[in-house]
Amino acid sequence: MDVPVAGNVRELRPRAPDTEKITINLGYVDLGQVDLMVQEGFYSNRTDFIRTAIRNQLERHADVVKQSTARKSLDLGLRNYARVDLERARRAGEMLHINVLGLATIDQDVTPELARATIASVSVLGALHATPAVKAALADRTR
Repeated sequence: MDVPVAGNVRELRPRAPDTEKITINLGYVDLGQVDLMVQEGFYSNRTDFIRTAIRNQLERHADVVKQSTARKSLDLGLRNYARVDLERARRAGEMLHINVLGLATIDQDVTPELARATIASVSVLGALHATPAVKAALADRTR
């Protein structure tokens, strides 16, 4: 589906956001200490502090993440499932097992029927972007 961008330029596939919003609960003292670090200029804002802390923890445990990713046969990063890919799988009589660490996207033009006919299981550590109808159709196959 074409999306108007500017003038006569058309974006063929809307760009997915490269971040996912999360909510965390912090104690008042911890939050105050974060604010103090921001106020003192160590970080530009709370988000900068939290992202840095998360990256540092992930770097600290990088070997475990790498081993687990390999052991669980996860696709790392951004993985898109287009209607043509699923139609090709259906013609070949194949069922897909979606195993992604990152962002898995099922295109907006994929019908719930096509998704059920071609996707055997869905396991996403990160985020899954699909229409509500496709998510509902795959609910019993999603871990």
